[in-house]
Amino acid sequence: MMSESSDEQAAGQHYLVCGTEDCQENGQFYCNDCHRPLCEKCKDEHLKNPDTKSHETVPYRYRKQQLPVEKCKQHPTRNVDIFCQECKISICLKCFKKEHKSHDFDDLEDLYAEKYALWQGEFSKIQKYFLPSTQGMKTDIEDDVTEIKKIMESIRTSMKAEAESLKNLVDEVTSENIEHTHTMEISLIQMLKSQETTYDDYIAYLGKMNDEFQEYLSLTNKKLLFSETLRIKTIPETTRPVPPVFTKGKFSKDDISKLLGSVIVPNIKPEKRKIQPMEAVTTHMKSTEKQLEQTNEKSNVKQTLSLSSSVTKVREYSVPGVNSAYHVSVDKSGRLWVSNVRGNLVQTDLQGNQLQKIQTSGVWEGYHTATQDGDLIYTDKDKKMIYRITPDKKITEFIKTGDWRPLSVHSSRINGDILVGMIKDKEAKITRYSKTGKEIQNIQRDNQGEELNPHYITENINGDICTSAWNKRAVVVVNKSGQHRFSYKGQGSKFIPFGICTDVLSHILVCDSYYSTVHLLDQDGEFLSVILSPRLGINSPRGVCVDDENNLYVGQGNTNTVTVYTYLQ
Repeated sequence: MMSESSDEQAAGQHYLVCGTEDCQENGQFYCNDCHRPLCEKCKDEHLKNPDTKSHETVPYRYRKQQLPVEKCKQHPTRNVDIFCQECKISICLKCFKKEHKSHDFDDLEDLYAEKYALWQGEFSKIQKYFLPSTQGMKTDIEDDVTEIKKIMESIRTSMKAEAESLKNLVDEVTSENIEHTHTMEISLIQMLKSQETTYDDYIAYLGKMNDEFQEYLSLTNKKLLFSETLRIKTIPETTRPVPPVFTKGKFSKDDISKLLGSVIVPNIKPEKRKIQPMEAVTTHMKSTEKQLEQTNEKSNVKQTLSLSSSVTKVREYSVPGVNSAYHVSVDKSGRLWVSNVRGNLVQTDLQGNQLQKIQTSGVWEGYHTATQDGDLIYTDKDKKMIYRITPDKKITEFIKTGDWRPLSVHSSRINGDILVGMIKDKEAKITRYSKTGKEIQNIQRDNQGEELNPHYITENINGDICTSAWNKRAVVVVNKSGQHRFSYKGQGSKFIPFGICTDVLSHILVCDSYYSTVHLLDQDGEFLSVILSPRLGINSPRGVCVDDENNLYVGQGNTNTVTVYTYLQ
C-alpha cells in the first residue's frame, strides 16, 4: 500500500504505510482478518476495539496471503470463499446454503493461506537447500576435474621420468658393451700381430737357409761332400681367431611395459558424493540465526530483535579530511573509515579525530571493508591491487587482480571471505577470496544472464550476495552459488541506489540518492519501508553500514557528516 496523501509523499515517501485512515506511520504489522498493514499504535487500538479485538495481527513479514477475488459463476454478486471437501470445488456462501449444506467445508482463505505457505516453504527449500546443495556438488565435480587433471599430469610426468631412467640404463649398458667389444678387438688383433711376427721370423729364417743352400750347391764348393745334410725347420703352426658373435636380446613390447610400469584404475567401489540432509541445513541455519541475534555478548543472553516503531538518532560525526561520505566502514574497535569521491580514505576515533588519511583511486564505490580480524581491506582500481591495513597502520599488498579493476569489497561476517566487485572493459564480475587471499569463486553473470555491476557489495547472513549499481538503477541479489534471487528497482518512478548493507535479521538496507531515502527490504527483496528520508533529517544518503551493536551508520554525499541511528529493538 503506497502513501498518496500529498504530492510530497508521492514523490519522496514511497514506503508501506499504516492502513488506518489519516495515519501515515510505517505499517510494520498486519491484520490477517482485515488484510491491511498497521503501525504499532493502530495495532494496539485495533486489538482494543471490541469489533476487532479477536483479529489476528502479526509482524508484516509473517502476514497471511489474501485470497484472490473470484466471483461465483452461479451468483455473480458473490465472492467464492468456501471449499466443499466432498465435491472438491470452490463455491460462495449462497451455493453452500443451497446445494452443499450437509457437506464438510473449509474456509477458502485459510486453505489458500495454508497452501501458499506450503508452496512458499517448498520454494524456500529450492532456494536455500536444493539449489545451493546441487551447486555445491557441481563445484565438487569441478574440483574433482581439476584434481584429476593434476593427478594425470603427475602420472605422465612419472612415466616420462621412468622412461628416461630406463633409457639412461639402456645407454649405459650399451656403452659398456661397446667398450667391451673394443677391448676384445684389441686382444684379438694383438694375437694376430704376434702370429704375423712369428711368420716374419720364419720367412727371415728361410731366406737365410736359402742363401746357405745356394752356397752349398756351388760347383766349386767341395764342402757339400763333407758337411752334414742341412734340415729345414717346419713351418710354425698358428690358430685362427674365433670371432665374437652378437647375441640379440630377447624382449618384447610387453617386457618393456613391465619394466616401465602401467596405469590402472584400482578395483575400488566409487564413493558416493555426500548430500547434506535438509534437516542438517535447516538446523545449521537456525543455529546461525540464533547466534547472530545475540546482541549482548557480555551477558551472553539471547535477545529477540525486531524493527522498532521509530528510528532514533544516536550520535553524529563530522569527519575531517573528506568533503563527503560515500562509503562508511566500522572496525571492531568502533573506529570509522570514511571515503569521498576524491579518493580520500580517512580513519577517525570515537571522538571524530583523524587517525589516518590515505589517497586512493576510489570515487563513488564501496571500496573498503573492516574484517573480523580488525584489519581494513581497500581496493585501488588504477593499480589493480587490494591492500590490507593492520591496526598498527601497516599497509601491505594483499591481492593482485590482474587485468581486472577492483571497485567494491566486502569482508564476510559468516566466514571471513573477501568479496570483490571488479570491471574490465565493459565486463563485470564478483570474485570470492579466502581470508588469506586465495581465489575461490568467480560470478560474472547470474543464471538469468544479468550482469552484476557491483559498485557496492555486501553479503547477507543467508549467504546471498547483494550488489548495488547506480548506473544500472538496480539492486541485484544472487545466492552464494551465483543463482539469481531477485532484482529491486525501487518504489517510485526513479531509483538510483548507492551504499548497501545487511543486518542480523537479514534485512537489506540501500541508499536511494534520487529521493534521498534509505529503503528497508526483507531477505527476499520485498519492500518493507523507508526508514530514513529528508523529513527525518537525512539528505543525500550515500554510504551505509551496521556495526556489531546493530547501530546504523549513514554517510551523506553533500557533507562530511556520518549519522548513527538505532532502528531495531
